[in-house]
Amino acid sequence: MEQEETAAREDADSQLMYRIERPVYDEAFIRTHLVNRKENSTTIRQRLAEKFQCSSKKAKAAALSLLPILTWLPSYPVKQYLLSDVVSGLSTGVVQLPQGLAYAMLAAVPPVYGLYSSFYPVLLYTFFGTSRHISVGTFAVISLMIGGVVVREAPDSMFYVLPANGTNMSAVLDVEARDARRVQVAVVLTTLVGIIQIVFGLLRFGFVAIYLTEPLVRGFTTAAAFHVVISQLKYLLGVETQRFSGPLSAVYSVKAVLSKITTTNVTTLLLGLSCLVFLYVIKHLNERYKKKLPIPIPGEIIVVIVSTGVSYGLSLSDDYSVAIVGKIPTGLLPPAAPLFSLLPSLVTDSFAVAIVGFSMGISLAKIFALKHGYSVDGNQELIALGLCNFISSFFQTFAITCSMSRSLVQESTGGKTQIAGLLASLMVLLVVVAIGFVFQPLPQTALAAIIMVNLLGMFKQFRDIPSLWRTSKIELAIWLVAYVASLLLGLDYGLLVAISFAILTVIYRTQSPKSSILGHVSSTGLYYDVDDYEEAAEYEGIKVFHSNSSIYFANSDLYVNTLKEKTGVNPVHIQAVRKAQKKLKEKTNSNHSSPLKVCAKYKDEAVTHEVLPQNHMVEEQRNGQLGDRHCDLNSEEAVFLEPLNAVHSIVLDWTSASFIDSVGAKAIKQVMKEYAAVDVRVVIAGCNRHLLSELDSLQFFTGNATTDMVFPTVHDAVLYCQHLHSCSPAAPTNETV
Repeated sequence: MEQEETAAREDADSQLMYRIERPVYDEAFIRTHLVNRKENSTTIRQRLAEKFQCSSKKAKAAALSLLPILTWLPSYPVKQYLLSDVVSGLSTGVVQLPQGLAYAMLAAVPPVYGLYSSFYPVLLYTFFGTSRHISVGTFAVISLMIGGVVVREAPDSMFYVLPANGTNMSAVLDVEARDARRVQVAVVLTTLVGIIQIVFGLLRFGFVAIYLTEPLVRGFTTAAAFHVVISQLKYLLGVETQRFSGPLSAVYSVKAVLSKITTTNVTTLLLGLSCLVFLYVIKHLNERYKKKLPIPIPGEIIVVIVSTGVSYGLSLSDDYSVAIVGKIPTGLLPPAAPLFSLLPSLVTDSFAVAIVGFSMGISLAKIFALKHGYSVDGNQELIALGLCNFISSFFQTFAITCSMSRSLVQESTGGKTQIAGLLASLMVLLVVVAIGFVFQPLPQTALAAIIMVNLLGMFKQFRDIPSLWRTSKIELAIWLVAYVASLLLGLDYGLLVAISFAILTVIYRTQSPKSSILGHVSSTGLYYDVDDYEEAAEYEGIKVFHSNSSIYFANSDLYVNTLKEKTGVNPVHIQAVRKAQKKLKEKTNSNHSSPLKVCAKYKDEAVTHEVLPQNHMVEEQRNGQLGDRHCDLNSEEAVFLEPLNAVHSIVLDWTSASFIDSVGAKAIKQVMKEYAAVDVRVVIAGCNRHLLSELDSLQFFTGNATTDMVFPTVHDAVLYCQHLHSCSPAAPTNETV
């Protein structure tokens, strides 16, 4: 026992102690004695001149910011990094090649344009990007969004023509004209996406990604994965159906495939299923033995090579009607200006693609940067992606962002810098300029299998639902709304609905803050919720009201109503009681023959007090509580009273408030005025300096609101209220905590 007491004393002695004894501070004293604002002597003209002044130092900083490669390439450790970057680049290129061909199908353009989009943007990102590990290029979600716009602007129905050699034959689809138009639409959309991203980056709008919260992005990409799988069913089955876009496009696509299910090409289906099973097994092996394998097994390139060889050797296209990639031109196209006349109809879609593309890129970039101990610049990433899209669009590419699967390959195979991405793009260039024709017999069903297997990671996001159910119902609602809206309305409208709903949840949270009455924990300066903590006790006659939100136009009324409800002090009711008391006094002094019935209601219990004529004894009223007789509520002379108010001070704890607007300031001043009319003092505590500056700008400290009613801490405010209300002249104005 003695040992335990000794140990307890030693613990108490070793504990850090916080002792302070000072006067009670209010804002008026702080402004005159403690803090003085620094005077800014520079004029607006001087600040502008300094901002736009050019110097060698600023020029160098601007160049390094725009071209991050200049910061690390001169000191690139060749012996340490080069081998790792070469292995990583080759591994990533092996994955990037089949994905470029496959995702071009999603974008509704010929496969070679997927190769172009896997070369130019990746090359440019090496110079402008700040992330060392993400692999930019084609991506399923962005490609599908582009495909929806392309099909809407250039549907098959626009390109049916009558044969020149006969008048009785049915119209045929002019595939070349359709594909050429769709490429034009995709290129113009990419140009506009690049412009938007560059402008956002220059305006320092990198923060826009915060509106795409993680639950929103994960719900959206899960729905996008379903859209992608549905769009690939016709290639897997070998049936020909129309491609749909817009609301309910997923439903129409499934219906169209099911209506043609009897025309399934068995050879195409068997080949596609074989590729699916093989890729799934390889993916499982790569995940299970990723620590033992020096590089992942390149399942995609194996499928491409083997299926191309089988298709060519067995003449699957000619003998079994298996759809193949077809002509892949050799070499690069010369630069050409986009068809800008298409711009007006693509503005809305380009904003959606630009924001989603940036959100995907910056989220992955931050994950890898955190893991490997470096930083990425969100604004520079916007500019980098914008330049990749804008410049590349003149070389016939479609919009890109980073791919999760390729980025994981690039990082897991030892990639150290953007050199890995550069080498991956050079592999794609080799195929485009030299051996692209080799892949012309590649079956489209094999590409569909590659796309579907690469989406398995997105379907695992359904595991978020039980986790979010346990942690945050609001975030679960955001996830589900993003998923359902994107699945049913399409990715463009679905994204708009999801963002709108996410913003509404923010408004809901600010309009539904947690409010509480705080009590003091003895021998400390701490104040906690009296409903949650037994040690927290209220001071007699003082209510400390806390709300964990700012005060502005959307919640000012709610703040005021909650204040009155929580404190139990409503100035309107107190005024009514006073009027009733005045009326009671007047009628008591008059000579009425009939008694006046005065009723006070407490919760569900009515209490009556009868005022008899002057010669009778009047029942005593104590602390606002009246007699026990029941009153006749239908009596015309009944006057309803409430208990007299025992609260003399209310402290508004603003430690959680970050801002206030003019509507909120007016509401608080009005509350102060109402409470002052019933002799209840309202003071403010815990107000930060920025919020005080806003109150000064709003001219809050005029009339009944003054700076000596604002205190730096809740404890200062409580001691001040105690002192003013105390009848003892020796009331303390200092307290040691």
